[in-house]
Amino acid sequence: MPPPAPPALTEPMDATALQAAMQRLIDNIGQVIIGKREVIEFLTLGLLSGGHVLIEDVPGTGKTMLARALARSVAGQYKRIQFTPDLLPADITGAPVFNLKSQEFEFRHGPVFTNILLADEINRGTPRTQSSLLECMEEQRITADGIAYPLQPPFFVIATQNPVEHYGTYPLPEAQLDRFAMRLGMGYPTLEEENAIVASRLVAEPVEDLQPVMDLAQVLVVRKQLRELHVDDKVRDYAIRVCAGTRSHRDIRLGASPRASIMLVRVAQGIAALRARDYVIPQDVKQAAVPVLAHRVVANPYTGTDAISTADVVREVVNDVPVPVVGR
Repeated sequence: MPPPAPPALTEPMDATALQAAMQRLIDNIGQVIIGKREVIEFLTLGLLSGGHVLIEDVPGTGKTMLARALARSVAGQYKRIQFTPDLLPADITGAPVFNLKSQEFEFRHGPVFTNILLADEINRGTPRTQSSLLECMEEQRITADGIAYPLQPPFFVIATQNPVEHYGTYPLPEAQLDRFAMRLGMGYPTLEEENAIVASRLVAEPVEDLQPVMDLAQVLVVRKQLRELHVDDKVRDYAIRVCAGTRSHRDIRLGASPRASIMLVRVAQGIAALRARDYVIPQDVKQAAVPVLAHRVVANPYTGTDAISTADVVREVVNDVPVPVVGR
């Protein structure tokens, strides 16, 4: 039986209670997604850090199932958009519609007005359609005919894409990629994990039985508390130097942006909370570096570096930046 939802959180928690709240959500998703603990943790940190997550891997590895499991574990609105070449921006954001009864235009809200949005196979949408997500991902609002329509917090986008198939797809531009806090990959399971996955789905889909273990108020409370975790000046400077290191690397044409520095620190705060600490250490920044930075940098084509090895470049940068000694 899934664990019952805990009482609403209204007061600040100590490090142990904060860790327990986060682990409860991670463990609930882990009932469905077998053997991908680190991926589940990072996806959860994406939600609780106030970012968005891109899940990239080959078909059938559980990308959509992971998104559904998170959505069912959080008591909020969930909507899914299947991106196709004929999808229009208005199909996502909504559009003004003329009301014959009132003889006035009224804004009809699109599926983006939700708490958790699954943008499935986002790279199958045209660049024009993909760009309709730029404003809502960054500013948490939609503007139509000069009128801003705010989105209800929390607003979290989980996008999936298949990196292998290129026919009928449109690569995400750098501006779109930079709005994703992290890029995650599922990877194939081990033989034992795959055996457990097949056995769990012989009769029914376990995701249908998941119950929420965190409501929207809890998400916002945890998010606020994560941002208040102590970040020493030396640790913050270390994170910034790691991002700056990608801008001067010989194999990188376009380095990480200041937005990347912000998300690197925020995800590191989440990692610290998962370790039951109320302060961030350099190791937290190191652990967050690849998922936060690898998709944001653009390889220099003249050096022979390809998109996959940007993760190796980020690791090289991390290893080159001196680690500060921080007292606590």
